[in-house]
Amino acid sequence: MTQEHPAALPTLLPPATMRTARLHAAHDLRLHDEARPLARPGEVLLKVEAVSVCGSDMHYYTEGGIGPAVIRSPMTPGHEFAATVIGGTGEPYGLSDGTLVAVDPAQHCGHCEQCVAGYPNLCPNVRFLGSPGVDGGLAEYISVPPHSLFAVPDSFSPALTALLEPLGVALHALDITRIKPMSGVTVLGAGPIGLMLLQVARVCGAAHVRMVEPKAARREAARGMGADSVHEHYSEILDITRGRGEDYVLEATTSPDAPEQAAQIARIGGRITLVGIPDGDTFQMTAANARRKALIIKMSRRMGHVYPRAIELVRSGRVDITPIATHHYPMEDAARAFSDAFEAKDGFLKAVIYPGGTVPGDRQDPT
Repeated sequence: MTQEHPAALPTLLPPATMRTARLHAAHDLRLHDEARPLARPGEVLLKVEAVSVCGSDMHYYTEGGIGPAVIRSPMTPGHEFAATVIGGTGEPYGLSDGTLVAVDPAQHCGHCEQCVAGYPNLCPNVRFLGSPGVDGGLAEYISVPPHSLFAVPDSFSPALTALLEPLGVALHALDITRIKPMSGVTVLGAGPIGLMLLQVARVCGAAHVRMVEPKAARREAARGMGADSVHEHYSEILDITRGRGEDYVLEATTSPDAPEQAAQIARIGGRITLVGIPDGDTFQMTAANARRKALIIKMSRRMGHVYPRAIELVRSGRVDITPIATHHYPMEDAARAFSDAFEAKDGFLKAVIYPGGTVPGDRQDPT
């Protein structure tokens, strides 16, 4: 893996203006020239290097919102991003100028019942970057609190660093699933999160990890990342287990039908963790089946304090998430990145946009 993050810029003043991408409504992403932010008191000014497009970004792009979180004024998306520290820090925060960092987009209040209990991912007062009312990272510069920043090894590229956020989501999902070693796991959906769940489940000691994915190209990606078996239809899991079903089922799709499918293939007394956000914000599950099996159903919400472990998983080579970033775009093509992510043609897994400069030479803008 080659070094790609930029040289330190301690003596250079950033420009007074910057480019920002804003979602005005569904399917309406526009570039703007805006005033560059200053580092707010107690915060750090960052130069954004890479932003990967998340599934939740796509819900805002395709539906104009997620449940009650609706676009009411132009918002800057992007919560999976890597940036370079360029000012406002000094050594008190342990971050010198030029440091490449991953950014935790969730700024928790720290004093509510959920935060005090150790569940900051459930904080009702959270400011979440890239959500309505809180601008995200799809801009050239951003100011954030230093406790949201995690320095990465020199070998990490901006694109890889941006992918640490979804890896953290996968890691949190496995934390709450509590897989017992040598148990069976099936993952529904071989998109970016599903492929990360596959690898983290391996690290957690799963005896096997099966994948269910309707798209042939994504089934091939799952095979390449170590799935024990890959299936086009969820019913094949019942066939392969001779009707018993799977110990743990991790759902990572946008399909309103997937939670019911997970319940159908889970064994009696099995566990289901729902990680995906369904299109239309609704799903159905047959009560009799879930009740008679006495299924344990978990809803996974963002992540807790997992960045250090996510960084170590990558640094140690226990997971390889680099291949998930399949398409790379300069900032001027941000709208095309979202459009391509919406179409998700064969071979497409995740778009990465580079607000801080050009696409790295070995990752050219797709045609």
